[in-house]
Amino acid sequence: MKQDVQVLVIGGGIVGTSVLYWLTKLGMTDCLLVERRQLTSGSTWHAAGNTTYFGPYAEMTRLFAGSIRTYLMAEEESGQSVGFHQTGSLRVATSERERALFHSFEAKYQSLGIPYHVVDNKQIEALHPCIKTAELFGAAHTPTDGHVDPSGATHALAGAARNLGAEIKRQCPVESLHREGDGWLVVTAEGEIRARHVVVAASFWTRELLSPLGLNIPLYATHHQELITESIAEIAALDHEVPAMRDSYVSCSVRQEGTGLLAGVYETDPVFWALDGIPKDFKEELFPPDTNRLMPHLEKLMIRMPAFGEAGIKSVNNGPMCWTPDGLPLLGPVESCDGLWLASGFNVGIGTGGGSGEYLAHWIVNGKPHFDLPIVHADRFGNNITTDVAVESIKACYRQGYRLPDEIK
Repeated sequence: MKQDVQVLVIGGGIVGTSVLYWLTKLGMTDCLLVERRQLTSGSTWHAAGNTTYFGPYAEMTRLFAGSIRTYLMAEEESGQSVGFHQTGSLRVATSERERALFHSFEAKYQSLGIPYHVVDNKQIEALHPCIKTAELFGAAHTPTDGHVDPSGATHALAGAARNLGAEIKRQCPVESLHREGDGWLVVTAEGEIRARHVVVAASFWTRELLSPLGLNIPLYATHHQELITESIAEIAALDHEVPAMRDSYVSCSVRQEGTGLLAGVYETDPVFWALDGIPKDFKEELFPPDTNRLMPHLEKLMIRMPAFGEAGIKSVNNGPMCWTPDGLPLLGPVESCDGLWLASGFNVGIGTGGGSGEYLAHWIVNGKPHFDLPIVHADRFGNNITTDVAVESIKACYRQGYRLPDEIK
């Protein structure tokens, strides 16, 4: 293992490997990534893998688009399949206001070169035979997005970065870090590492890792449940995959999984995990499912998509999801700690991880990102936000689900 590097990345999920990949793509190959267990061990391994283009802010959409592009580039360069399913997505309009907002985004997507159409109910039914459109007002359709295999994408990024000279060390938990001279000294279970720059991409572990430095990073984890159904006849009969559906009324996303469906639900009253500290022995674990909490949402979903209600539930995954108080990631330098960078707080890590890795790598290598995105800057919460305030803000974000803000900036 290298002991003196230009950049040390802490965390081997989709975000950490994306940062490593883009650093090497931009010529900074003297890099090392350390992971406490195996690649994907945090939240990546149980993620749904959705890679949508849809977002109310054009700047965030660039991160979405950059992620799909990044994963496909890494696939080509590494030879490791990322399992991309180009199914497209439907963001259904549950009111005239939503439809009007969807139309207002058309110019933004055109400027980004992303196929985007507002379709009517008949077109929804043609694209997705399981959706009942009686109470809908059309949908935003992005035909070239879809989902990837999170593990495949992570290993493709890691393989491509290794090919360019980076090193990855697994089973290497970080015990502490502190400033030393003009860089950082990082103590790991495998020895000390000196680095000019340290990127912390450790998801919900980031808060505890950086607390000894006097940093108060408002990252907390909630339970997030996903249900996978048995085979559905209407889907099994098709010779193609149906688009993913996102619905603000139900507060869930639904995509095809095999010949069944996978639904991820944003609950009205989210349950938090490990507010007092991550258990030291926590690894690739799921929580016991609690579908009773989901029933108000599932009842709505069964009206919108009756086939979902008629199918049996094959499995329920309930895993930790990392949040910031405004639901956006922390990307960029820690101003009070020269050479320390954050790439943490992703609740849509697969969807934005690849583009975020590119964004941060440009900032590290070139001194500034390749486009301005102040809404994700790492210093926006200051250092004095309390746990209670952060938790209440996260609850509000989680409840928001797929509802859009009243004003789109």
